[in-house]
Formats: sequence, C-alpha cells, structure tokens
Amino acid sequence: MRIVHSIYDNGGATCDRYTVYYGGRGTVRWQDGARVRLCVGMSGAPFHPQGYGQHGEGKPGRHNGRRIAWADLPADCRRLVEMDLA
Repeated sequence: MRIVHSIYDNGGATCDRYTVYYGGRGTVRWQDGARVRLCVGMSGAPFHPQGYGQHGEGKPGRHNGRRIAWADLPADCRRLVEMDLA
C-alpha cells in the first residue's frame, strides 16, 4: 500500500499494540521542530467490543516497537486501515 508510511508492533506492551502511520499529501506537519504524521493505534481486534482503535498524530520510529510488513498486521487491523483509505 503506497499510502501507508510505516507499520509498527510493540509486542503487546500497550492496548494500542499496532500503529500505522499514513503517508501522502496532508498527512505530515511540523510540531516543535519534528515531523508528525497522522496515524491509527489499535489492538489486534479493533472492532471487538473490548478492542481498541484510535486515530491521532505521532512520530514514526523505534519507540513504537519493531517495524512490520502489511502482511504481518492482523486482518481486522488491515480492514480498519482499508476503511480509512476508502
């Protein structure tokens, strides 16, 4: 997916285990001298009643966990991102 900038997995350290940063026009701005991107943080089951999925802004990097491929993202997480991009 071209519009996805990067995907991270923190290994389950927090409820927003997966973070997907968006790329493309209008997804980046400067804050305090650093580049921040639009993103979504989510659990492995963001549509479950006890799941988690929240949009926001953040800074890509190793502090988000390890970088993973699109195929490594759980199916429900991919579905959430695809819905965002539709």
